[in-house]
Amino acid sequence: MSNSTKGADWVAPDCAGMNFYAVDRGLQSGIAAYLPADLRAVVEPQMDRLGALGGGRLDELSRIADRHPPVLHPRDAAGRDLETIEHHPAYREMEQLAYGEFSMHRMCHVEGVFGWPEAMPPLVRYIFQYLFVQGEFGLICPVSMADTGLTLMRNQASDELKERYLPRMLSNDMDELWRCAQFLTEQGAGSDVGNIEVMARAEGDHWLIDGDKWFCSNADAEVILLLARTEGAVAGSRGLSMFLVPRELDDGNRNHYRIVRLKDKLGTCSMASGEVTLDGAVGYLIGELNTGIKQIMKTVSLSRLSHGVRAAAMMRRCLNESLQVARNRRQFGQNIVEFPLMRRQLMKQMLPTEQALSMFLFTGHIMAQANQGDATAESLVRILTPLLKFRACRDNVPVATGAMEVRGGNGYVEDWVNARLIRDAQVGLLWEGTSNINALDVITRAIAKVRAHYTLAGTLQDKIDDAPDIPGQFQGLLSAQVERAFAFADEVAGDPAQEDKARMATNALYHAASAVLLAWEGATVGAAGGDARRLLLSRMVVDNRLLPQDPLAAGENRFAKAAATLLLQDDPVPLAQVRDTLAL
Repeated sequence: MSNSTKGADWVAPDCAGMNFYAVDRGLQSGIAAYLPADLRAVVEPQMDRLGALGGGRLDELSRIADRHPPVLHPRDAAGRDLETIEHHPAYREMEQLAYGEFSMHRMCHVEGVFGWPEAMPPLVRYIFQYLFVQGEFGLICPVSMADTGLTLMRNQASDELKERYLPRMLSNDMDELWRCAQFLTEQGAGSDVGNIEVMARAEGDHWLIDGDKWFCSNADAEVILLLARTEGAVAGSRGLSMFLVPRELDDGNRNHYRIVRLKDKLGTCSMASGEVTLDGAVGYLIGELNTGIKQIMKTVSLSRLSHGVRAAAMMRRCLNESLQVARNRRQFGQNIVEFPLMRRQLMKQMLPTEQALSMFLFTGHIMAQANQGDATAESLVRILTPLLKFRACRDNVPVATGAMEVRGGNGYVEDWVNARLIRDAQVGLLWEGTSNINALDVITRAIAKVRAHYTLAGTLQDKIDDAPDIPGQFQGLLSAQVERAFAFADEVAGDPAQEDKARMATNALYHAASAVLLAWEGATVGAAGGDARRLLLSRMVVDNRLLPQDPLAAGENRFAKAAATLLLQDDPVPLAQVRDTLAL
């Protein structure tokens, strides 16, 4: 800043105009590590285009839609109870980008997206979600429900239902597209879906469904998938069945349900969530009777992974905002990024951001194998998905708060994006299971019942062994931390009296897994001549999340300071320099 700097010149800019793909070295390293070269050549230009939109037009639209939430009109001009939802044009334009231009809901279900001859692997879908969410968070919930709804329909629906609904659910023409919603929650049925009270009774070739659904996101979707209990079915979750409920009947009239009101939510304000009363709504059974809980758990698992991806994306947006402020805000004669305490706070945002990125990249990568019936991959997905959902969504909250603090008082003002990032961060703690539910899923189910932790521990050790460029001493340290974390989780899972430690054990598994993945990615990409900085992040996970620390111990941490200097610069870090730094 010059001596002529005055007033608004002192205010640090935000990320408007930034290309969120171009600035994300971690993502670029992950793509190099996990995607084959021919696929990268096809999708990277599209990712670059979406990254530019994320900091450009998509960001503009998201800010507008957040200020103009959807409005419910209970009746039409003639007094008919049609319950239409009015969305701002900004939201509709964002839908065109997500469904139309980038085919995010269908890219894993059809051939030919971006000219690729096959359906895209799951990892590509999650990378596009990651980039999109950095510009707009709320719309990804409907996009994810469309994707998971397509998965359920293709795997479970009758040929007749597929023929009738799939073509329009798979469309990327907004005039033809039938969007999807999933109505599960009721007043007494949140975490415990066995309390569902909505009832279905057979009526010829269809069912009539009655009752209230309490939290219905994308409430005006053309296709609804919901759980209900059929007449005479047993109590609890074993008596639930899955139904498809269309918004319109075959004769063009509205189906028999009402959108009673829209939720006045803390965040995700661009997207309509409401309460719905079904009054003899026509529905069609999907799959066999009383198998609804098994069917919905597949979509819940996919949604949990999507939530982990969204948390990683929002943390990355927060980190981008913080770096933009720190590098441009000048106080006391220098940019604030030069102050040691600020650098420490930036690293506290960067570390969980990069952990979540590695975890979702690996999980998305192996999901392709799981979808082909690979038992090892299925076991890995089973434990990694709730691990990611649990920790990434929790980390998103302090990262968003930290980014607001870096911006200072402006971060508390709705003119800037930080306030929205804080509001939107909270929902990841709630949707698709609270932190307690996901921790218990890891410990009491994925470990105690499926024993998936054995598969994960072996896979992580294989990653360590497969990366000879990780310095030998650090390899041994990683192996020791994996052994400790998994032994602790196994002990907690084997003793019901230790259920209160489920979150501690889940944390340990997440940190051990992310440390190994970061190390493998850094060593693999670095050995090929690329950026090896993720090895430094792996060491920081071990030092700060897995090894014991005395909070009152003073002294200089040479590694932490040297690593922060390298990680806060834009230039790639070669493997040799990383190895030298790890030795500090």
